[in-house]
Amino acid sequence: MNKQTAIDSLKDMPQDFELEEFIERLVILDKIEKGRKDVEAGRTFSHEEAKTKLSKWLK
Repeated sequence: MNKQTAIDSLKDMPQDFELEEFIERLVILDKIEKGRKDVEAGRTFSHEEAKTKLSKWLK
């Protein structure tokens, strides 16, 4: 994440807000950015691979 993303996000917040809301928004934006980078780099799973991995966790 860069400073401008944080600034833009802060500008989008209402005048009065809880700090936790802003932090949560930044965390979400950071995770989205990391996910997009993973997709661009080809670090993804097919639907079948995801089902197999999840089935091991959900037993």
